[in-house]
Amino acid sequence: MAIIVDIDVHLARLGMSVGEFAEAVGITPANIAVLKNGRAKAVRFTTLEAICRTLECQPGDVLRRVPDEDEGSAAD
Repeated sequence: MAIIVDIDVHLARLGMSVGEFAEAVGITPANIAVLKNGRAKAVRFTTLEAICRTLECQPGDVLRRVPDEDEGSAAD
């Protein structure tokens, strides 16, 4: 299972650059890249709250779960 962080769509909707977003959230642009590229191991709730406040959305609008390819075959 993978957790995907969908930030780009929200940034485009708001016309916000990654740099502006990083500053508003209070983390570095490099950490934004880690989130966007799926390399993050964890996200603090305070960071998630700042992301949602800045993007004017709910956590479920930013995070989504993608099942592994073999996940569906176990139920057969």
